[in-house]
Amino acid sequence: MLTLTLEQQSWAHRVPVGRKLLVLFGATLFLFPVVSLPILLGCLGVVTILYLSVGLVALKAGLSMARPIVLVCAIILGYHLFIGQLLAGIGITLKILAMVGFANFVTMTSRLSDMMEVTIWMLSPFERFGANTRAVAMAFALVMRFTPVLIHKGSALTEAWRARSAARAKWHVTIPLVLLALDDAENVAEALRARGGMGQNGDTPWNET
Repeated sequence: MLTLTLEQQSWAHRVPVGRKLLVLFGATLFLFPVVSLPILLGCLGVVTILYLSVGLVALKAGLSMARPIVLVCAIILGYHLFIGQLLAGIGITLKILAMVGFANFVTMTSRLSDMMEVTIWMLSPFERFGANTRAVAMAFALVMRFTPVLIHKGSALTEAWRARSAARAKWHVTIPLVLLALDDAENVAEALRARGGMGQNGDTPWNET
């Protein structure tokens, strides 16, 4: 559930990416052992306030990107209801919503190039062992870019199916989505080869237009 950078500038965009990632890491560590529903509700409220501080556009984008995990949360709630531990299921659901929401907030208020530079810096100690840190950062960048793109294309395929059939789209859109993903991967590979590939000390393609 990763969104692209929000075009609308705000105070959050001016905060260094490293600090935001550090806060995200600390918040994740804090939330994992928490089981108190009031605390979890408060954390989710804080995340909501963060979105509102940027604007309604950010809140709308955050809610849109949270839709894919609704089914996961529903399954979790249903399972815990079945075993008689509904409160525990609610706590897990709130925890997931808060962490995913905060992660999306960080990505939508950060430039991809800045996040990649931080990733390269974090991986720099592994260069002495021959690791290609720029290639790893590029893979991370592609995952961040293609996740929302594939979600959008999956939604478009589902809508196209509904326009042609009264039956609900299930596995029917899987093969077309896989083919679209492979086609996009081939196009990206050709673009990278045209720019000289991704060498150990090559330029970072995400800095180019």
